[in-house]
Amino acid sequence: MGMTTLKKDYMERIVPALEKEFNYTTVMQVPRLKKIVINMGLGDATQDKKIIETAITELTAITGQKAVATLSKKDISNFKLRKKMPVGVMVTLRRDKMYEFLERLVRVALPRIRDFKGIESKLDGRGNYTLGITEQIIFPEINIDSISKLMGMNITFVTSANTDEEGYALLKHFGLPFKNAKNN
Repeated sequence: MGMTTLKKDYMERIVPALEKEFNYTTVMQVPRLKKIVINMGLGDATQDKKIIETAITELTAITGQKAVATLSKKDISNFKLRKKMPVGVMVTLRRDKMYEFLERLVRVALPRIRDFKGIESKLDGRGNYTLGITEQIIFPEINIDSISKLMGMNITFVTSANTDEEGYALLKHFGLPFKNAKNN
């Protein structure tokens, strides 16, 4: 199995660029992408087994890795929600699968968003970034004729960066199309 192009790009181009940009003294300081966690919250779907199954199938198709149901942690009686009921589906991608997904996201999926103007550039204060996608159909793996409902998802990029500035620089180098080059 060869290295994914993005991983190779990280080693050969991004690492030296970040070393220079942030004056790191060792390569160990250079932020890296640790994992990508993709979450589909299903809200009202908890009563409907089929929706959960569909979401698992779709997220598995999108990421190339088996999605799992996420379960509620506590009883919420108003929502007819009992403990351990599925409330969504998720996948955690690492290593090659993570790079492959990121590459498809940047090159194929995001450009398919109508009137795309770039993504918000707000990180979480610890160098991680969550991207909200409103419809799963931007992924070509999803057959638009076979979907029963539009489902959104959150894609969280977990980096080893210590600051938002470093995390932002890393993700920008990876090709995430942030709206405005902000300089904070």
